[in-house]
Amino acid sequence: MTVPLLRPFPGLRPSPDHAADVAAPPYDVLSSDEARAMAADKPLSFLHISKPEIDLPEGTDVHSPAVYAKGAENLKALIDSGVLVRDAKPCFYVYRLSMGKHAQNGIVGGGSVAAYDSNRIRKHEFTRPDKEDDRVRQIDACDAQTGPVLLAHRNHPDIAAVIAVMIRRRPAYTVIAPDGVIHTLWVMDDEAMIDKVTAAFDSMDAIYIADGHHRSAAASRVAASRRAGAPPSDAAPSDAAHESFLVVTFPMEEMMILDYNRVVRDLNGLDPAQFLRALEPEFEVAAITGLARPAAPRSFGLYLEGQWYRLILRNPPPLDPVARLDVSLLTDRLLGPVLGIHDLRSDKRIDFVGGRRGLGELEKRVDSGEMAAAFAMFPPQMRDLVAVADAGLVMPPKSTWFEPKLADGMVSYPLDWS
Repeated sequence: MTVPLLRPFPGLRPSPDHAADVAAPPYDVLSSDEARAMAADKPLSFLHISKPEIDLPEGTDVHSPAVYAKGAENLKALIDSGVLVRDAKPCFYVYRLSMGKHAQNGIVGGGSVAAYDSNRIRKHEFTRPDKEDDRVRQIDACDAQTGPVLLAHRNHPDIAAVIAVMIRRRPAYTVIAPDGVIHTLWVMDDEAMIDKVTAAFDSMDAIYIADGHHRSAAASRVAASRRAGAPPSDAAPSDAAHESFLVVTFPMEEMMILDYNRVVRDLNGLDPAQFLRALEPEFEVAAITGLARPAAPRSFGLYLEGQWYRLILRNPPPLDPVARLDVSLLTDRLLGPVLGIHDLRSDKRIDFVGGRRGLGELEKRVDSGEMAAAFAMFPPQMRDLVAVADAGLVMPPKSTWFEPKLADGMVSYPLDWS
């Protein structure tokens, strides 16, 4: 049996009375200290599963076996107490994210590991082995995938039609997160709808990872390990639960990428006047009143000594889908040649400010004296991500910041079904 690109599964999810108590921010947006403070008076918070070090002595190595074992213990406790309940049959789920006037409606399902391995579920980032290892251990310990991967797909009329019907129904639950984002989930258990959605995804050439590359890579490794570990007389079937992984996929037209800005600690030995002059061969530089928020690609904002400047690229970008990205252009034409910052992954002189913090956070970091200058970016578009992924390439570090974020705990993917 060939596993569909996206298939239904019997989700493990909170009972309606407990949804607001369980749902939590993604595991990778909080430090251990932040998670410990947030979950201090919330015994049902999913942070006890996704960040289980908060229930162990401070200073515990977050990658120690005790941490993964504690996460599994906490998950079992929520199941045993009836806080988390598994659906009786495989389902899809409709997940709506609402932030202010913005809303996006997607499908929760099991993404095919085979499609990921063959690049039909396409990547645009490198992964780090240590982060993959962490997720592999967490999945194996819990025997479940508890952190959803955010995907993007091209709009399909059949999927849109099913979602339109579903969101007119009463949801399973709605959760308003502390940051104001509204998370709403509907259970799709109608066989005709499930078949329609399955067929629609199977007709697609590719879907795209927006956020969750380490979770995807870890799911692939878990599947490969469990395949290899199956007894020869009982080879793991191609439709085993571990052959899929937890995803939420939205129409790319509905998704929102915010700017991922840069701050630098020094000017590489230049004084501000020298630095500004060094930019002139590649950029038109103009001081402006107010915030220099870029309004289009190939333009950048610079905050330096209490003053905003608008930088406009003088020369056209190359055709290469990676080299033409604004984040690449800033590195190749300014950060590298002027400031000597070439490796964004390892250079300690650069930091990144993403998402909803806004340009005010850039001013704060510079005005405090912590940073010497800040660069405001125009966010990449979904078409940029797709072009890079379709070419089999990767985007530079800290290129995309998707908002709003999915919550952990709204629905999890157990690995003990088939």
